[in-house]
Parts: sequence; C-alpha cells; structure tokens
Amino acid sequence: MTSLAQQIGGLRCPSLSTTHLTRKPSFSSINQQSVKKLHTIKAASVISNAQTRERQKLKDLFEEAYERCRTAPYEGVAFTLENFHSAIEKFDYNSEIGSKVKGTVFNVDANGAYVDITAKSSAFLPVREASIHGIKHVEEAGIFPGMREEFVIIGENEYDDSLILSLRQIQYDLAWERCRQLQAEDVVLKGKVVGANKGGVVAIVEGLRGFVPFSQISSTSSAEELLEQEIPLKFVEVDEEQSRLILSNRKARADSQAQLGIGSVVTGVVQSLKPYGAFIDIGGVNGLLHVSQISHDRVSDIATVLQPGDNLKVMVLSHDRERGRVSLSTKKLEPTPGDMIRNPRLVFEKAEEMAMTFRQRIAQAEAMARADMLRFSPESGLTLNADGTLGPLGSDLPAEGLDLNEIPLAED
Repeated sequence: MTSLAQQIGGLRCPSLSTTHLTRKPSFSSINQQSVKKLHTIKAASVISNAQTRERQKLKDLFEEAYERCRTAPYEGVAFTLENFHSAIEKFDYNSEIGSKVKGTVFNVDANGAYVDITAKSSAFLPVREASIHGIKHVEEAGIFPGMREEFVIIGENEYDDSLILSLRQIQYDLAWERCRQLQAEDVVLKGKVVGANKGGVVAIVEGLRGFVPFSQISSTSSAEELLEQEIPLKFVEVDEEQSRLILSNRKARADSQAQLGIGSVVTGVVQSLKPYGAFIDIGGVNGLLHVSQISHDRVSDIATVLQPGDNLKVMVLSHDRERGRVSLSTKKLEPTPGDMIRNPRLVFEKAEEMAMTFRQRIAQAEAMARADMLRFSPESGLTLNADGTLGPLGSDLPAEGLDLNEIPLAED
C-alpha cells in the first residue's frame, strides 16, 4: 500500500511557466497608470485653457485697436502726418512718362550716366539726353558721380524695366522760356549760323535752332559765307507750341546802329538811287545819303559814283528817331576833296580816322559856343585851351577878353 505521500508525489501538475501564467495586475500598477492618464488630461486641459485665454486676449486687443482707430486714429502715434509726407517726398517716386524726379548720379560711362532715383531699379541718362547742346560724353555737360539733379522720365527700358531720363528736355523748356523773356526785353544777342536753305539761314540761340530769312539779313554775304559765323540777332517770333523761332539780323543791327551818335561811322549797303540821293541800309534802317553829301566835288549823276548793292562806309550826321530818318555823309570822310569820286576805296580805309577828326572839330565848335556864352570875361576865370576845351584863365588872355571873331571856324 502506497503511502499518502507517495501518492501525492506521483501526481503531476501542469507547468506554471511565465508564458502560461496570467498575472492579475497589482493595485499599485493600476494606480500609476491612472495617475498618468489624469496628468495627460490635466495637461491638455491646461494647454487648451491657455490657448483660449491667448485668443481672447488677442481678440480684446484687436477690438480695442479697432475702436481706437475708429474714434481716435492719431492718439499715441509718434509718426505724424508731416513725417509721412516727408518720407513720401524722400523715398517715393512717380514713374509715369513726363514726370520729374530727383536723382543722384553714381556712375558714368561712354554711353551715359546711371542715376539713383530711389526706385526699384536704377535709371539711365543717355548721352543724347544729357544736354541741349551736342556732346560726345556726359562729362562735357558737367555730369559726374555724386551730382544731384532733377530729371524728367522719358521712357522705360523693356529689357530690365529701368527708367530712361533726360536733362535735355528740361533745358529745352527753359530755353524757350529764356527766349520769350529776351523777346519781351527786346534784347540783341549773338547767334551762330549752322545751316542754310533757299529761304534763309539757321542760327543757334540759347541752344535752340532759329530761322533767319534772307530778307532779315542786313549784309549781302551769301549763306555759305555766313556759315559758322556769329551774327547779332533779335527775336521776331517765339512760338513754342508751333516750334517757330524767327530771328532778324536787320533789327539787331538797327538797334546797335541807333545807339551810335553823330559822327559815328557805320557800314551800309546801297538800296536804291534817286535824283536827290541814295538810300543806304545801315542794318535794318534806311538812311539818306544826299547828293550834296557824297563828295566835296559836285556830283551830277549819282549812278557814276554808286550802284545798288554797293557796300560802303558812311558817317551819321543826324538821327531823328521819332520820324525814323537818318542823314548820312561820305563827304565828311574824304581825306581830300573829290576822293569819293576818284578813289572811294581810300575814303573807306580812312573813314574812322577822318571821323575822329570830324568829332574833334565838333567838340571844338561846341567849346567855342560855350566860350561865346561866357564871353571869356576875366571874372569867369575860364579860357579856351588849344584842344578846344575850357580851362582856367591864362596869362596869355587879354584882360578885356577874347574876340571870338578872330577865331577861325572849323572847316567842313
């Protein structure tokens, strides 16, 4: 009989390996997992509440800012409206064609100059637009890096969207304004003849091309002879809208001749012959050379001495500006009587010298007339000097005074 112990020992129990054993979770394990879940839920709740508070805060700030902008837009703003306009003037620009902008040249080359106009890209000034005068390099117009100037926008480069600038257009407008002022002031100025056509010549004044009709040229020089010469001019018509600039050489010469006094020598051209004399054009003004003032010798036929178109020098005897009459003489310029008939070339060569002598005689005659008024009494303290001027009383003057009848009159 087997013992109870042996029977028990013979019993076999299934293996209690870890793979087949299912353990119930302990209380401590369950507690730790619950705590973790609670912490996770609590943290998510905290984050959600923080975001909600932040959103509410931003919403409140936005509503407050909106209300302030609606009711008091400038309250607490340090950047004033004046600051805004100043910034606009300094940094903003108008890129429309024809608008003017200020810029600073920062580079130049053979083709032109590069200009900073505070735009999205630099602007370019071509050589042809740098000056109203023809130049080959922008430096000839005084354009160097660092120069700040006002330009006008005339186009846009399609390759890089850069703007094309011009100084010539601004100078062009100023030149027309200058011409209008000079015309209003009736000023005489110099113009250089640069071209010609069948109607007249082209002259440059104030950088603009003006037209001088042949009828307004006082000399008989041909257009070819006038090329590259500077001649005096006056404005006849200044019309910028029609681009018409008409000039006159005759009026300019007439104005300069009008400033000359009696005894002045002027150059003229014979316009026409009359039985009583010849009409001479002395730069836009017709003067009369009377037959009696041609020569000391008698001239029976003016045509034997002068012909229309002849150039000659004449002396101004008188000028009636109100009536527009000028009396001329070649007789006073003759070195010896009859030279105008025999040798007019000699008369013209000696014209200025003879005119000086004539003016001295006039001055002497005027001095004598003044002396006649004073009667040269010893009390006057005056005497007549050898050059015809009045001077202090000299010891050579008779005590009873000077008899003017004894003074020979100046010869013509």
